[in-house]
Amino acid sequence: MKAVYIAEPGGPEGLEVRDVSDPVPGSGEVLIDVVAAGINRADVQQRRGFYPPPPGVSEVPGLEVSGRIAAFGPDVVRPFSVGDRVVALLAGGGYAEKVAVPAEQVLRVPEGVDLVTAASLPETAATVYSNLVMTAQLQAGELLLIHGATGGIGTMAVQMAKAFGARVAATAGSEEKVSTARAFLGVDVAINYNEQDFVDVVRNATGGRGADVILDVVGAKYLERNVEALAPYGRLIVIGLQGGAKAELNIGTLLTKRAAIIATSLRPRPVEEKGIIMAAVRDHVWPLIADGRIKPLVDRTFRLADVQRAHEYFDSGEHVGKVLLTT
Repeated sequence: MKAVYIAEPGGPEGLEVRDVSDPVPGSGEVLIDVVAAGINRADVQQRRGFYPPPPGVSEVPGLEVSGRIAAFGPDVVRPFSVGDRVVALLAGGGYAEKVAVPAEQVLRVPEGVDLVTAASLPETAATVYSNLVMTAQLQAGELLLIHGATGGIGTMAVQMAKAFGARVAATAGSEEKVSTARAFLGVDVAINYNEQDFVDVVRNATGGRGADVILDVVGAKYLERNVEALAPYGRLIVIGLQGGAKAELNIGTLLTKRAAIIATSLRPRPVEEKGIIMAAVRDHVWPLIADGRIKPLVDRTFRLADVQRAHEYFDSGEHVGKVLLTT
């Protein structure tokens, strides 16, 4: 089969497609013929040499795929059949024509979604649901602030929060993306972070109260300002480090607000935890996709052989929604 490897850490030019042996599903695993794979920020960090795969995981990038069940390893208990249309959450290995994955991390494609588009869902849906609902316990009527409204995580987070009855404020880096967030996604408070101070905007929009929950992919650069933007009993959920990993924090501000900072990562979690998250996604998110309240948003697709161009486009930041690779 063909698979993508990182020949040299750094830019997209370090990615290369190689011919390698097909993976063999182990105990409890299924083998998937990959139709499409989602590109995520974690793949870029791995390409740059900053985010190696967990021990024992394939060096091939890729945290989510769609495809068809090709074979089973021993002891698979999920009710799948060969040929079933599925999506899978991975710890790695998605940029390939085949991948073996624990059955707990595999779901049937939600109703009404084509097999290529489905590749945009597992990582984003699992990340957003596990953080907003299972961790932050976002409630109807609360205000959620999302940094990066128009990326894969952002577009899913906005729609999911709205579907659960929350109000949404979100940042984006251009007027075009701000308009998209407002008009297409239904963001209540859209903020151009290059021209506006999101702390001031959120406070003004809430009568000085602040955001009940913040979903942050930036990390250190925004830490102090995120805490300033929190409401009393607010929850800051950090899921990315695009703005660095180290920052100073005035803990007194956190104490005064009785607020919480929680940092999470999906990739290194045990299979059992991922299985619980995926089951929750199936039960609570798939119905929202089936009835149209959440719409998968794919910006552009590239062939696996064009993985360098795909990463160049992803790095440009021009995309709205997901960028996918097709086999």
